Amino acid sequence: MKYRLSHRTTYTYDKPVRNSVGTYHLRPRELPWQRLTSHGVTVSPVPGDLAPDTDYFGNSATYFHVTEPHTNLVIDALSEVEVEPPRYDESALAQPWESARPLEGATARDTWAAVEFALESPRVAHVPDAAAYGAESLAPGRPLGEAVTDLMHRIHRDFDYDTKATTVTSTVADAMRKRAGVCQDFAHVALACLRSHGVAARYVSGYLATQPPPGKERVVGADASHAWLAVWVPASDQWLHIDPTNDTWIDDRYITVAWGRDYGDVSPVRGIIWSKAKKSTLRVGVDVAPVVDEAQPVAAAPAPGADAT
Repeated sequence: MKYRLSHRTTYTYDKPVRNSVGTYHLRPRELPWQRLTSHGVTVSPVPGDLAPDTDYFGNSATYFHVTEPHTNLVIDALSEVEVEPPRYDESALAQPWESARPLEGATARDTWAAVEFALESPRVAHVPDAAAYGAESLAPGRPLGEAVTDLMHRIHRDFDYDTKATTVTSTVADAMRKRAGVCQDFAHVALACLRSHGVAARYVSGYLATQPPPGKERVVGADASHAWLAVWVPASDQWLHIDPTNDTWIDDRYITVAWGRDYGDVSPVRGIIWSKAKKSTLRVGVDVAPVVDEAQPVAAAPAPGADAT
């Protein structure tokens, strides 16, 4: 599948902001099953400093500093990407789940890189409730793919998708107690369930192309950022991507942008401001559209305030 991706972030303040410093993760990753054909980001007002970089986890991360006084800050990202369903080694997924514990003597080539994804992180605490919940899927010797998929099914079944149940600062303990949340919470819960038993798994941020109901036209701008997780498969040096929110392994509807230990590592946009403003609003508009006219370019030539590749 080929997609044209638009992600617009708009901050509005009731008084001028003198300085705005931030970082964004908006460039989709290049992967064996994903190819980025065009990408560009424009920041308005034009930043005095704009520095594209690669973060610790290999994600594209761009630093910006806006010094012009402003009451509106707009970060507009446009990308075009081609996606295929990931392919996995079935024999590797058939190995016992215990093999995916890098702290327990695993000897795969990338064991060193998986270690930190088996540890607690700021937003994924190994709470007892999560450990107990995860243990129901992680029976001794159970095949890794089967165990992880069972956990995915159970979270989808037992937790309600409720945008009012949690906030961006909610914890794993909050989501476990309420048995509700959004995609970010479901990913954090699954990570806690697995990591508390030593399994390496990472948080993944990206997008999911949605389909309109039968007979209805697609609504532009109705999509949103999405989150899922990827579990280390040491026997094949792969990571199995699962989405407990939608109860499925990822396929060609999923666009991967960044991964890390939890949401805090890969939030699309974050930063700080210097201002006397008392009120602010944040609006995010995302659209993931199948490409129909391939002759139409996605991103124009780089302009002032633009980060393009």
